[in-house]
Amino acid sequence: MTLPLPDHKRYFIEKLGLSERLMERCLGEALSAGGDYADLYFESVTSTALGIDESLVKTASQGISLGCGVRVVSGERTGYAYTDDLSSECLLRAARTAALIASGPAKELMSGFRHTETAALYPVAGATADADIAAKLALIQRADKAARAYDSRITQVRAGFNDELRRILVAASDGTFASDTQPLSRLNVFVIAKDGANTARGGSGGGGRVTMDFFEGSKSPEHHAREAARTAILQLGAVEAPAGEMPVVLGPGWPGVLLHEAVGHGLEADFNRKKTSAFAGLIGQQVASPKVTVVDNGLMPGRRGSVNVDDEGTPTQETVLIENGILKGFLSDKLNARLMGMPNTGSGRRESYHHIPMPRMTNTYMLNGDDMPEDIIKSVKRGLYAVNFGGGSVDITNGKFVFSASEAYLIEDGIVTRPVKGATLIGNGPEALKYVSMVGNDLALDEGIGTCGKSGQSVPVGVGMPTVKLDRMTVGGTGH
Repeated sequence: MTLPLPDHKRYFIEKLGLSERLMERCLGEALSAGGDYADLYFESVTSTALGIDESLVKTASQGISLGCGVRVVSGERTGYAYTDDLSSECLLRAARTAALIASGPAKELMSGFRHTETAALYPVAGATADADIAAKLALIQRADKAARAYDSRITQVRAGFNDELRRILVAASDGTFASDTQPLSRLNVFVIAKDGANTARGGSGGGGRVTMDFFEGSKSPEHHAREAARTAILQLGAVEAPAGEMPVVLGPGWPGVLLHEAVGHGLEADFNRKKTSAFAGLIGQQVASPKVTVVDNGLMPGRRGSVNVDDEGTPTQETVLIENGILKGFLSDKLNARLMGMPNTGSGRRESYHHIPMPRMTNTYMLNGDDMPEDIIKSVKRGLYAVNFGGGSVDITNGKFVFSASEAYLIEDGIVTRPVKGATLIGNGPEALKYVSMVGNDLALDEGIGTCGKSGQSVPVGVGMPTVKLDRMTVGGTGH
């Protein structure tokens, strides 16, 4: 009996006229000059982007992208070619181009494909891509109105809504045959507040792999508009941040981006295989305080960083990276798992069919501890409470990072007092985690706006953490 194809496979097989026979021919061509492995990555993306500025619609676009990337792996080398023409002639030509990296006798394909069953971590029917443009425009118009109503000192408002529906199909020489349909949406609000010569900015946003219903209730446009306006108005009355080494308390949720940048990238397998990561060779060793456990979890329903299968057709999973301060493992894809002799964690991700996959994070966060958040604050005589972050950067080779806090406060005698501006956190990822002395029981994930860049590729991710105290960290500022 022939089983019916899932919708995402039917799209490629029936609507686009592809066949398993053609895919086998392409893989045969890809391995015609030898090589260890080959795969085909088919992708179709429909997207919408809307933006308003000064209450006027300034941008409105819809797009469709369709193509296939062909990869051949030979040892540590990768040959890659892609085409936006899915005719058999162009697909076979791309396969022959990718094959140029290899040398040796043709490699036999595994006999037949293994159809991968996938999870259902997010809705496809009813995803925001199905809604009409008027409904999406109404969301950002509501955000614009709410931000302006918050305070007369809000002088400029920008709001945007972006969404996409991404269909993928992966066929590989190891028998992998997997597909997925991945919705994704994000609402953003940015404001500028002025009080005389004093100017401040604020922003907020949220989203995920969700339906339009997500943007009602607690995650509404009005919520994000008020949050953006609140942070901007707060900054108008902020004092200059102090400078020097002091205790720092990180708030729950988005401050997990510090963990993502300062630690997460250093735990991706390719950096460790090449020994360019500060964590290279440290598996089994103490790299953080015993209070620190960090996981990467691609299985969280509806989350921005979640995917049913990665971009190599491997089901995603929950991976423990650091457990009670001990380094347990790295995030790997097929190539690095094979070369390093380690399990494949389903972390092979790519921006589009134009790009090769590489180990990437999904949703990366620190697990809860036993401390009450209020007790963490009370334990600090004089320090900084960082609630939200703006930009930041990290050097993977040594773990050094610099982050700017977009919302932060002084802690004085165990009480959160004045808001500060211009605060930067400076440190070393592996070193900073050793100073974690208290971990709260209030784990929160970000609102669903994270995008991670690596080697010129951007992918959606999630971050999170509970309230955390670091006994020592260098704070940059111009205050006293």
